[in-house]
Amino acid sequence: MSTNCFTQPKFELNQTVSFIGGIGKIKDCQLEINEWTYTVEMIMNSEPDFGRIGTETTIVLEESDIRGVVV
Repeated sequence: MSTNCFTQPKFELNQTVSFIGGIGKIKDCQLEINEWTYTVEMIMNSEPDFGRIGTETTIVLEESDIRGVVV
């Protein structure tokens, strides 16, 4: 199987990226129809006074929704 720039993901696992909703760390990626989708775990701020229900918020983004890498 040959690879080209269209079959390689633009972002890597555990890379911190920015998007419209904030920043997060890439936990998984999968090639969908002509575009990569990424499972991104959002970085949490400090815990609010009323606590949290869960520990993380994970979202699925298309490659075009990710703005870039956070250094």
